[in-house]
Amino acid sequence: MNVPMSWLKEYVNIDADIKTFVDKMTLTGSKVEKVEESGKDITNVVVGKVVAEEKHPDAKRLRVMKCDIGAEVIQIVTAATNLQVGDVVPVALAGADLANGLKIKKSNLRGVESNGMFCSVEELGLSKEQFPDAPDDGIYIFLNPENMKLGEDAKPYFGLGEQVVEYEITSNRSDCFSILGIATEVAATFDTAFMFPKIEVAETKEDGTKLAKIAIASPELCNRYAARIIKNVKVKSSPKWLQDKLISAGLRPINNIVDITNFLLLEFGQPMHAFDYDKLAGAEINVRLAKNGEEMTTLLGDTIKLDDTMLIIADAAKPVAVAGVMGGEDTKVTEETTTILFECANFNAFSVRQTSKKLGIMSDASKKYVKGIDPEIISCALDRAAQLINMTEAGDVLAGVIDIYPVPREPITIPYDVEWINSFLGIKISKAEMEAIFRRVRFVVNADGTVTIPTTRPDVTMKADLAEEVARIYGYDKIPVTLERATPTVGGKTYEQKVEDKIKETLRNCGAYGIRTYTIESPKTFDKLGIDSELRDAVVIQNPLGEDFSIMRTTTANAMLNALSLNNSKRNESAALYEIGKVFFKAKTELELPSEVEKVTVGLYGPEADFFDIKGIAETLIKALNIKDASYDRNQELAFMHPGRCANLLVGNKIVGFLGEVHPEVLKSYGFSQKVYIMELDLRTLIDVAQTERVYKPLPKFPSMTRDLAVIVSREELVGDMIKLINQRGGKILVGTELFDVYEGEQVETGQKSVAFNLVFRAKDKTLTDEEVSKSIKKILNGLETNFAAKLRA
Repeated sequence: MNVPMSWLKEYVNIDADIKTFVDKMTLTGSKVEKVEESGKDITNVVVGKVVAEEKHPDAKRLRVMKCDIGAEVIQIVTAATNLQVGDVVPVALAGADLANGLKIKKSNLRGVESNGMFCSVEELGLSKEQFPDAPDDGIYIFLNPENMKLGEDAKPYFGLGEQVVEYEITSNRSDCFSILGIATEVAATFDTAFMFPKIEVAETKEDGTKLAKIAIASPELCNRYAARIIKNVKVKSSPKWLQDKLISAGLRPINNIVDITNFLLLEFGQPMHAFDYDKLAGAEINVRLAKNGEEMTTLLGDTIKLDDTMLIIADAAKPVAVAGVMGGEDTKVTEETTTILFECANFNAFSVRQTSKKLGIMSDASKKYVKGIDPEIISCALDRAAQLINMTEAGDVLAGVIDIYPVPREPITIPYDVEWINSFLGIKISKAEMEAIFRRVRFVVNADGTVTIPTTRPDVTMKADLAEEVARIYGYDKIPVTLERATPTVGGKTYEQKVEDKIKETLRNCGAYGIRTYTIESPKTFDKLGIDSELRDAVVIQNPLGEDFSIMRTTTANAMLNALSLNNSKRNESAALYEIGKVFFKAKTELELPSEVEKVTVGLYGPEADFFDIKGIAETLIKALNIKDASYDRNQELAFMHPGRCANLLVGNKIVGFLGEVHPEVLKSYGFSQKVYIMELDLRTLIDVAQTERVYKPLPKFPSMTRDLAVIVSREELVGDMIKLINQRGGKILVGTELFDVYEGEQVETGQKSVAFNLVFRAKDKTLTDEEVSKSIKKILNGLETNFAAKLRA
């Protein structure tokens, strides 16, 4: 919210420098973002009067002017053709700064000294639209110089030099989205009088209420609609004082009718609209929901399609405006307009927000309505608009107001307890002081120990809100610091958070660094990974920043490979990274939201890295989480993984994720010339199967016996399947199976491999004999021979 200080001072007396003002306003809740001065780059421009002229002795197109600037008469050489002796004009003196970085210096033009420059509005950073009386190509001449003093600063006459304060207003203080709202806060902050503008309307004898009919079909979406009729309208430029007001607040003047509506938008925070009365079919205003398929052309010239969720303003035949959003082209006010219907309404904030979002139209009016506006201000705002019609001689205001207000908003009354508020805030102020604070914020203090809250303050509904008002006006800086008297609570992490922390700690101990990557990716990712499966069916973002950020990822592989590729491009010889991040999958029905699944992803590369490094990290993670019944199964379904060097990690029969080597063709697209290994596991499944409670058993009483077993099998056989069979055949006395060697070379036939296991046998109730162990090994060898065609290595 931008508020010019000169405009604000019309409603409240402020005797404070700008720094004090800003600090106090921020302390009472109206946070000031910044203070800017309009035209601050324009310096040393004064009011001057041309008192004499003569021809330049050496240039036909130049004239030598004598200019009175109050303290002295200076000489200026100019090529301007519209200047005459007696004209009062803006003069940039030597050393002046003008728009676009132009600096004025003393100069010598064809042998004649020049000590300044006469200014056009463009050289002051302004435009002819702001000053219609300015010449198309020439020096600006003041039209009414009688009250101007020669030599004084010229910027105020152009609305420059204005201090504009920008406030950051919270959404609960809808009353402060106006200059009058800020003025009430200033009055409360500095304990000074608030001067509401005196509104007097000169009406004709003709009754305007008989000239139009207003009906509200949906009072829950529009709880008030009021209008006035203005005849003999003269659409023209606004007077300078009105233009200056709008310019100071950052708005561009257009014409007197539009400028009045913009003035009210700033002053009261109440949007208004003017219809060309003669273009309203049947002289009717019907506030209703649109019909599916209805169309309307907006003031911007765009044709929009409406549906039955959108509130509109219609005449007897067609839609003429989208309620709270934008007016229509068919009934707009033009220079030919002679009669207007000035409307002032209150629309449901949620309805305006939804309609604005659907249509993709965000207007100044809709921005106000979505904050929530007090319907009680409509009467004053409409009368103020009529007053401005009088003041600008824009037309004749007909008598009466058409005002449809089915359910008036009533002020609420809240009891207050001085002792409770003092205790709640930790202060000690008297009842009289507290009531004085209530009056400063424009609450009505009643004799029965209650206060009546004005309808402009819907944010105040309970005694805690009253305490907040006391605190901010009394001064947060005056409230002593005290210890919280409430019983402290002890926080702690959930089981899921503890398991996640254990996973992160384990991965860090394995040498991996944690990273965070984007969950939004490009559809081109699927082609890069060679994915041709259901993973391509990603959630599409409706309003993406661009194609590269248009879908939600379905796998973390691309993000991990990008991170590893970045490290590789920076000549990091090796890298190991991990991330815990989400992937997203489409909902099965329209009533459901997309599912978000958290994944634990690990990636690594290096000159000595191989499959067993990534598998070793998986094994370490399984051990750290005390997961039982974990196994591996070959995975040949992922297009971006090497078909012979990728495995699924299973717990029981449930797949937790995959790990292995990335496909060589995929690695080329990421700039790798070496092997890369990744692992992607489901975090939720890891949490579910983790066993944080460990059961300890007493040390065995009887000794163990170990045997090494080496067999020759086909190189295609999986060691994991062999270990499963060994554990099944070994019986209860086999308590440990560990692979310690895999050999392929000269001593083994081509296509074969030697696999060696270390087996540990132990019984709980006795010392085992060689015969018992040999019997178990024989069963194991029979199983290996039957299922894997294995032969005992000599």
